[in-house]
Amino acid sequence: MSTLTQRSSGLVQRRTEASRSAAAADRDRGSGDEDYEPRRGDEQDVDDSGDSKETRLTLMEEVLLLGLKDREGYTSFWNDCISSGLRGCMLIELALRGRLQLEACGMRRKSLLARKVICKSDAPTGDVLLDEALKHIKDTQPPETVQSWIELLSGETWNPLKLHYQLRNVRERLAKNLVEKGVLTTEKQNFLLFDMTTHPLTNNNIKQRLIKKVQEAVLDKWVNDPHRMDKRLLALIFLAHSSDVLENAFAPLLDDQYDLAMKRVRQLLDLEPEGESMKNNTNELLWAVVAAFTK
Repeated sequence: MSTLTQRSSGLVQRRTEASRSAAAADRDRGSGDEDYEPRRGDEQDVDDSGDSKETRLTLMEEVLLLGLKDREGYTSFWNDCISSGLRGCMLIELALRGRLQLEACGMRRKSLLARKVICKSDAPTGDVLLDEALKHIKDTQPPETVQSWIELLSGETWNPLKLHYQLRNVRERLAKNLVEKGVLTTEKQNFLLFDMTTHPLTNNNIKQRLIKKVQEAVLDKWVNDPHRMDKRLLALIFLAHSSDVLENAFAPLLDDQYDLAMKRVRQLLDLEPEGESMKNNTNELLWAVVAAFTK
């Protein structure tokens, strides 16, 4: 559970002096890709079918792609945040697809973290991991809170009777999805005592578009109001930070751009989820996940 309680200290420190030319390859390409069409609020996801399987990425896949080392094909061994971050991605992805929502707040208005997650629709999403998580949530009575589900799906529970909720091999399964979509490839690497399956980057264009999208959200296309931002993109920024991979998207920036981007991300992190969740055109479950990682 410690991975959830160590997020409030804010942004991770910049680790290295990154090469300034790493993101230049696609700098002049257009940013209005059909790969990342926004989905609105709690509406039923109209993109569940008919969209290109090779280009459309889920929140989980985007966060993992930001965390993967391009040539080595694995995430940092020191990153102990991405596991719970990916489970938060699943909850928000299901909420944005109209499958999950928070219970009514009631007359006494419960806090976001005290309200239970309920199944709004059990229609299959077409994604095995999402459907597995959705089934757990639908079948569980009484319902659990957002923070409980992040811990249960991560296997971070002291209750042996709840260990069956853990989603196993999530990173490997997401990486295989990205292989199927033509973003990654599969290799075997020898690490002295053991062999490990790795997934190096094979389609740099998709990752560069993802990085450019994140950068522009807090630079050229900054709107200074989270409720005017696309909900999926807003969630990506929060969850990339919670997963300790947001730094990878900003490392190629020049120093002044980097400082401005981090300042604006810090503005988002300083928002009060309880207050933001009560505004119009918002997704309460999204802000509940944010609250779970920033409390």
